Amino acid sequence: MDAREIERCINEFGTDIYRFCLKLCMDKADAEDLYQQSFLKALETGQTLDWEQNPKALFFSFAYNLWRSDRRKQARRNKIAPCGNLDDEAEQVLRSEESIEENYFRKELIAEVDQVIGTLPEKIRVPLTLFYFSDCSVEQIAAIIKKPPGTVKSRLFKGRKLIKKRLEESGYER
Repeated sequence: MDAREIERCINEFGTDIYRFCLKLCMDKADAEDLYQQSFLKALETGQTLDWEQNPKALFFSFAYNLWRSDRRKQARRNKIAPCGNLDDEAEQVLRSEESIEENYFRKELIAEVDQVIGTLPEKIRVPLTLFYFSDCSVEQIAAIIKKPPGTVKSRLFKGRKLIKKRLEESGYER
């Protein structure tokens, strides 16, 4: 893969990859680092992109694998010397046609859902993020996380069920 192919990938689906990185890391600075590392990894591998296949899924795989590797590395480091992150803010995009009150309630619901998603186990959170925020199909998610499609469907179902249950416990109704 050369720099022109990487540039084309960034232009075509870079935003989706960045959004995925942001949802994985839950931190803007870490997401930016992961985003850059994903494209650097693609450049380093020297693979040729087949645009007939889904190159977007390849970059989701790079991002996910780098993120998992970094999490394992952080876990090993935290055993030696624990450290934490102070910045947990995420940007919210709201529709401008809504009234101020609707914007407020929508923003509050989005923040609550983000918090619930953030507390889910990794094995459920990653498929949900890929499916709902990155518009990946079940088959693409299965290829990215290297699990069968049935497992992905099961985790999506469990994730939706857990989110609904936790929102109902918090007082949100449909």
